Amino acid sequence: MKLDGLTVVDLSLFLPGPGATQMMADHGARVIKVENPNAPEPTRSAQAFPWVQGGETVMFRNTQRGKESIALDLKSEAGKAALTELIRGADVLVEAFRPGVMARLGFDTDTVKAINPRLVYCSISAFGQTGPWRDRPAHDTATVAASGVLSLSRSPENDTSGPAIVGVAMSDMLSSWLALSGILMALLRRETTGEGDYVDVSMLDAVLAASPNILGPVFAGQQAPDRFAERSHGGGAMLNIYRTADQRFLALGGGEHKFVKALFEGLERPEFIAAVSGPAGSGHEAAIAFLRDTFVQRTLTEWEAWFAGRDICWSPVLDLEQAWSEEHVYAREMRWTDEQENDHIGIAIKFDREPGTINPQLPAMGQQTSKILDELDLTNAQRRAILSAL
Repeated sequence: MKLDGLTVVDLSLFLPGPGATQMMADHGARVIKVENPNAPEPTRSAQAFPWVQGGETVMFRNTQRGKESIALDLKSEAGKAALTELIRGADVLVEAFRPGVMARLGFDTDTVKAINPRLVYCSISAFGQTGPWRDRPAHDTATVAASGVLSLSRSPENDTSGPAIVGVAMSDMLSSWLALSGILMALLRRETTGEGDYVDVSMLDAVLAASPNILGPVFAGQQAPDRFAERSHGGGAMLNIYRTADQRFLALGGGEHKFVKALFEGLERPEFIAAVSGPAGSGHEAAIAFLRDTFVQRTLTEWEAWFAGRDICWSPVLDLEQAWSEEHVYAREMRWTDEQENDHIGIAIKFDREPGTINPQLPAMGQQTSKILDELDLTNAQRRAILSAL
């Protein structure tokens, strides 16, 4: 596999860091998860993450598969010695503490570089290692709120509705993918220079970087978007959500002229084609009102039959269970079931050569501690101190 031979030391918790390192594990990297024996990975807890399958939480299974776990108290001298040796033999280190924590533990960037100049050291935090917000505590929703994106997440039918929580951990996952990209770029460059690098990934930055299609009013007009004048926020007839007769919803998802023409000719209202082919906003209002009145007259199943064979960009609005039960999702192997009939999120990066492979094994907290310690240059006293804490 693509990352065979790489060793990753993972100090991160929850989603952004573990998501990135699991993708690396799926493609062949050895990922050693460092857990605090007194406060292990939070996603192991069925109290915090109550949906359990096969004895493990679904969250833990889908962020920690294929990894090894070593239990280390990084405030102890023996724990620090073990982490030092892990770093010495690793290619990548990933951490997601608040800025400054790694320095207080004795593993700031200069110290780590001195231990292993070839290491790629990646820090993931809410607001980054610099700037006036660096010390603010935050998880996904707070960083999405700070990005301005949360203000846009509301019903296109009702401008008075307040912001709605985005249905996926947007900043967590975007920063996870950004971390993976940065790590791989640094590893590629290391092939030329022989030197590692430091990668500073901010969850806020990840959302800001994902926003080029919504920044026209901000950059060109120095103003927040008027949602109903913007094509992707409810002001466009062809990028909108419509209710059906059975209180379900469908989404139109593309405003190219060919889609506009196919829709309104099919509905026998060609007079809307010219306006809807133009800029979003007031010119679309009459068409949006017509579509709302029209789509609510038939059930979603009836509309599915009507759309069949027509060149129109659309989709039923599926709930999460419906989406993950679709034949297409199984055909793409994005829902994968192991021999014990536990479900896994599949591998999204697909290669013709050396494709990734899911290893469904999950480590118990500290399961590989003794084995990994045997690989490290530690004294017997240090080994005993670490093992006695388990």
